Amino acid sequence: MEISFTSVAVVAAVALVAPLAVGLSGLRLPAIVLEILLGIAIGPQVLGWAKSDEPVQVMSLIGLAFLLLLAGLEIDFERLRGRLLRVTGAGFVLSFGLALAVGFALKAGDLVRSPLLVAIILSATGLGVILPILKDAGQTSTPFGQVVVAGASIAEVTPIVLLSLFFSGRSGGLGAKLALLVAFAVFVAAIGVTILGLQRVRKLSATLLRLQDTTAEIRVRGAFLLLALFVVLASKFGLEAILGAFLAGATLKLVDRDEMMTHAFFHRKLEAAGFGVFVPFFFVSTGIKLDVSSLVHSGSALARVPIFLGALLLVRGVPALLYRRFAERRGQVVAAALLQATSLSIPVVAGQIGVDLGLIRPTNYVALVAAGLLSVVVFPLVSLTLLRGRAEPSAVPERAARPSQA
Repeated sequence: MEISFTSVAVVAAVALVAPLAVGLSGLRLPAIVLEILLGIAIGPQVLGWAKSDEPVQVMSLIGLAFLLLLAGLEIDFERLRGRLLRVTGAGFVLSFGLALAVGFALKAGDLVRSPLLVAIILSATGLGVILPILKDAGQTSTPFGQVVVAGASIAEVTPIVLLSLFFSGRSGGLGAKLALLVAFAVFVAAIGVTILGLQRVRKLSATLLRLQDTTAEIRVRGAFLLLALFVVLASKFGLEAILGAFLAGATLKLVDRDEMMTHAFFHRKLEAAGFGVFVPFFFVSTGIKLDVSSLVHSGSALARVPIFLGALLLVRGVPALLYRRFAERRGQVVAAALLQATSLSIPVVAGQIGVDLGLIRPTNYVALVAAGLLSVVVFPLVSLTLLRGRAEPSAVPERAARPSQA
């Protein structure tokens, strides 16, 4: 069978044009939004320039794996402890409880088939989207910024684990999946310990140091091997591959401390490979595959977009009230609510799993992704405006300035 790379070339062109368009226009819009929109435009339903053929699907799968790897690298485990962990943990429990209630309400209205899957989707936050917003506003090092990042970290990790437990479809009941998850965690820990042990071998460390900035790019190759290994292991254990990809990034974050700064550009190289090559294929191909015609030609489907968007804001926004003690002004709490309600990757990934399992109708999936798109477009823009606004007199007790203490 002859394999055509025409669609790959078109998708690569879109991946280049999207960030350029955002940069030249001056809009504070995540490029992934434009990538999905352009994917819709070049897909079979509009211009017909590209299709989701085998080469595009392979690149898209690698892009999804890289996206989760990089998400795992963003987790700051030093922040997830003490009072900060207790507050953000309580926030996620509240969020998931609200998500379940919304899920059952939507099922009662015959809008969804699986309240649990909807709850998992609605309780997720896009950490990779909100981090740049906090950095632009100069908030990442503040107590407020730390609690938002910690809360978003929990809201990115937990939904992935829950997806693997309840919606993998490759293993038996919940007990069997829990056993497989524990066994997989043991394997991950063993690999992490092995990597730490190998790093202490002087000859190996010296060789890594010598090869890391040559054409060998030995650390990047090792990271890609770890990614592939964890994805394969997760699949073999009957879990979702996205969990393996995420844990690969989290493992790298834990074992690769680099306290001597011998490879300061390692993570940047991974970001260059991921965001520069593979990740755009995932988002553009998502747009290519979206059945937007069912959304445009159906008034009821279009009406579900604000419902899903409101559900996102309710489920992830209300727990931000717990962060008031960390905020210096009222606008920050509102900004935290909006940032936590920003989510696109998990709705896209988990929604597709739901479609494959017959738990989400394709029309509802498109409406859910459209709501995620709106959340990524609108919420960060409003949040950034609030965070950059004039500071109001602080009424926060002095003890709230040290969230990391136990």
